[in-house]
Amino acid sequence: MAFFGTNGVRGIANEYIDPQLVMDVARSLGTYMGSKGTVAIGRDTRASGEMLKSAAIAGALSTGLTVVDIGVVPTPSIQYYVRDHADAGIVITASHNPREYNGIKLIAKDGTELSREGEAEIEKIYFSKEFATASWENTGSFRTCLHANENYINGIVKSVDSEKIREKRFKVVVDTGCGAGSVTLPFLLRELGCEILTLNAQVDGTFPWRNPEPTPDALTEIIDLVKRTGSVMGVAQDGDADRAVFIDEEGNFIPEDVLLAMMAKYVLERKKGPIVTPVSSSSRMQDIAREAGVELVWTEVGSIHVARKMMEINAVFGGEGNGGLIFPEHQYCRDGAMACAKFLEIIANGQKLSELSESVPVYYNSKTKIRCENLDLTMQKVKQNIIIWNKEADTIDGAKVWHEDGWILIRPSGTEPIIRIFAEARSKLRADELMGEGVLLVEKCK
Repeated sequence: MAFFGTNGVRGIANEYIDPQLVMDVARSLGTYMGSKGTVAIGRDTRASGEMLKSAAIAGALSTGLTVVDIGVVPTPSIQYYVRDHADAGIVITASHNPREYNGIKLIAKDGTELSREGEAEIEKIYFSKEFATASWENTGSFRTCLHANENYINGIVKSVDSEKIREKRFKVVVDTGCGAGSVTLPFLLRELGCEILTLNAQVDGTFPWRNPEPTPDALTEIIDLVKRTGSVMGVAQDGDADRAVFIDEEGNFIPEDVLLAMMAKYVLERKKGPIVTPVSSSSRMQDIAREAGVELVWTEVGSIHVARKMMEINAVFGGEGNGGLIFPEHQYCRDGAMACAKFLEIIANGQKLSELSESVPVYYNSKTKIRCENLDLTMQKVKQNIIIWNKEADTIDGAKVWHEDGWILIRPSGTEPIIRIFAEARSKLRADELMGEGVLLVEKCK
């Protein structure tokens, strides 16, 4: 398994993710960059964040890089800053992972996540421990920037129909979960003329009320408030605010794969062009693309693959079925606050979220995971058996077997010795049956 997972390196803070690891990753980045350029460094609100950010700053400075400390920022805010003002970025975050975790994520010069090829090079340097070391008079310079979040909010305001949203004076309930969205989302909504009711909007790295992952069972308060206050929607973010989940005006939690399809439908009604999503996404996306007469491009799992493919083919929209939506008119990365502003634009144009969610195709999912010590060999055997089955399959990431009435996706975890099995069909019974087929295949091939 690689050092870098699907989204950076993560683990329990001060156990696996300790200052030495973070400093060495920053030193590896500086070495990779040839000890030249500017790196912006920011963090989410986790209790260990300041300690680990300080280690990243020290590591980068030791290689001769110029460092800009931009403080507590959502991941998309640092990406927005890097695109316009730096040569790379380091984010200290564990995104949606539980409160005891932290991590480190690297950003490329164009504001996207660093490519897999770049990560592989940095990984080599990290394990070799052959770091560039600047002489005493050439260690990097350091400054702070206090305006990154303000610029990011302004960028979102310019990317949506702000005037139309402001006219409506919408009432919105916000749960930023004490994460990095606490310093941006309420201020963005105020800028868009909304009346805001906030939950967990204080910055608190112990996440006292709920873990950073905004799961339906952790959102009972916001659901209740949306219903009681007559709000047009509720929005909740994960720890680093690159993703968001939504509650419709009736208090219903909207599943993330439905959210993705809703936004794709809205975008394609206004602008034709290709859309991009990972192989793990629902067939809803395929149906919506077909209905709009545009191309749907499948990618490997991970927002970096989606973003880079979008740039390559000039896609009009893309995202993952986990609340991570990407809007090229703003920037090529998952952005929870931008998604929130865009859903307000939809409502301002006269459509309720409940109506839009009911307008997308209906599918059912089933998923499980199987512990497996030899992932590569098992996946090799799985693919051989699929050929014997004579089924249509995609092997972009794992193996996705297409049936006339659904699909099975079998793919290895990037961070654990497990194989994940997903299935989707028009009925729950058929989804469960397909998932069972996948389990039997993996057990046979282990």
